[in-house]
Amino acid sequence: MILTRGARITGAVLCAVLAAVVAAWIVRDLRAVGDVSVLLRYWAGYTDGWPKALPATLQADPVLLVVYVLALIAALRSSVAASTLVVTGLVTLVLRLPGVWTIGSSWMDGRFGDELRTRALIGTFVALAAGLALVVTGAAGRRQPEGTYEPLPTRPGRGAGVTAFMVLGTSGAVLIAWEIRQLFTLPDAIYPAWFIGGKALTLGLTATPPGWSSIALGTACLVVAWTALFRAVHARPLGMIVSGFLLASGGCGIARVLDNGWLEDFGGVPVEQQLSMLTSFLLAFAGAAALLVLARRGFESTDGQDEGYGGYGYPQTGAQGYGYPQTGAPGYGYPQADTPRYGYPQSGGGPGNPPPPASPPPGW
Repeated sequence: MILTRGARITGAVLCAVLAAVVAAWIVRDLRAVGDVSVLLRYWAGYTDGWPKALPATLQADPVLLVVYVLALIAALRSSVAASTLVVTGLVTLVLRLPGVWTIGSSWMDGRFGDELRTRALIGTFVALAAGLALVVTGAAGRRQPEGTYEPLPTRPGRGAGVTAFMVLGTSGAVLIAWEIRQLFTLPDAIYPAWFIGGKALTLGLTATPPGWSSIALGTACLVVAWTALFRAVHARPLGMIVSGFLLASGGCGIARVLDNGWLEDFGGVPVEQQLSMLTSFLLAFAGAAALLVLARRGFESTDGQDEGYGGYGYPQTGAQGYGYPQTGAPGYGYPQADTPRYGYPQSGGGPGNPPPPASPPPGW
């Protein structure tokens, strides 16, 4: 299934709206803070030198801006535009949903002005509406290709699927394990706010609570890992989005580790801190590795291998196999009944069919 022209234009416009909303808040924070380096340190999670004016955005917002710009381009040009719009909409819904109750909560009083909170609430509803519209556009705007010139959606190759399964599956399990650990380490007064926001937690106006975003990212990693193993079409766009968040999170963690000099005394710090540092390196490596393998163009989907769980290059029901003749289809190099043979005269004459490919396309 490919995306219609109208759906592509609609999806591109929706991505542009979402990118504009995020960009507007980033510009607001730059003006409020007045120093780009201070805002970058705040996004990276440094606890020293916080800006006097609390930013409304957090680390995920610049990543989302890049996601929306790339999704806009993919909506107009990519063969996986339908899957890209759906997963971009779902990510938007998950990350913007907490703003419905956090922005208007009483514990936000005094942190941000009423006018700014009203704008944030309107922006949140706009983002949620646009995210839902992206899901509908990507799901309902698909059609069967009408000609051989139209590129079909591509799914990950075998090597890319296995690599994504290993690195993203490990990252997802580690992220969820850390959130389970928080149950035993965070005080009872802070634990609920860690997931849904609260007075005990300093939170940006449009930011997602850290526990909520961590659980969402870990779950998305596991979903991509499983579907990439079966080489589903949507594993490529969703996997690249997840990899971007992992790379940003791990990179910021590595920057804090190096800046604080924690590696110099790695053996002398508590075991839990050692694991935390290693987690940053793991997330950065997993994000970079998955992004590299999933960004490469994979196999085109064929009948029986399109939007769902494609097989590992083996013939599917109704699909042309590699190297072996199928029922009712011409074999490779072997004469078939009532089929012209290359190089030999046939009864009844007539030109032979063009020779089929000698080997299957590469994995990735």
